[in-house]
Amino acid sequence: MKKRTITLLLALTLAAGTAGCGAQSEGTDDSSQTVQTQDDANTGESQEEDGQNAADGQGNVLVAYFSWADNAVLADDVDAMTSPSVIPPGNVQQLADWVQEETGGDLFSIKVEDPYPSDWDECLERANEELSEDARPELTASVENLEQYDTVFLGYPNWWYGVPMALLTFLEENDLSGKDVYLFCSHGTGGLANSVDIITEAV
Repeated sequence: MKKRTITLLLALTLAAGTAGCGAQSEGTDDSSQTVQTQDDANTGESQEEDGQNAADGQGNVLVAYFSWADNAVLADDVDAMTSPSVIPPGNVQQLADWVQEETGGDLFSIKVEDPYPSDWDECLERANEELSEDARPELTASVENLEQYDTVFLGYPNWWYGVPMALLTFLEENDLSGKDVYLFCSHGTGGLANSVDIITEAV
C-alpha cells in the first residue's frame, strides 16, 4: 500500500467531565478532557499551511470519526455530568463537527454493529478484550465514493493508550492511499499515546 501523508494538527483543550472509555486505566478520575494533535515530523509543511489548505477547500474533505456516544446503548441512569463522553454529541463528535464547520467536509460516523455499554467499567472491559484479541468489530456502513476525497480528518478517543479497534476496521476497509490524513484525538491525560504509531502501521 502506498505511503500516505499523516499530519497531526494543533493542540487544543476541551473542558469536559471524565475522559472517554478506556483512555486511562480503571479508576482514573480526571475532571478535564484534552484534545491533542501535533505536527508530524516527516512532513515539511507547517501546521498553519496544512490547516489552511484544508479549510480553503482545496480538494474534497472527509471528516470520519469514532465516538463512544455514537456507539453506545445508553442506560436509563446515565448522568450527563459524570459521563459527558457517552452523552450525544460526545467529545469526539463535537470535535468532528468543529472540523466540519471549518473545512466544509462531509461527516462520517464510524459505527459498530454491536454497540458498546454506556457503563464506564463495562466499556473498559470490552475495549480491553477487543485489544487483547486484536479484534476488528464489524461496522454498520462504509464510506461511499471514497475516491472523491483528497483529505481525510480522522477522529477518535484514546482507548487503552491506543485507538478503538473499530478504527482499525475502518482503516482496513478504506484505502487512504494518496490522501492527506489529519488526526484528532480526545483523551483524559494519556495524550496521543500509541495511537499515531498504530494508525501509521494500519494505513
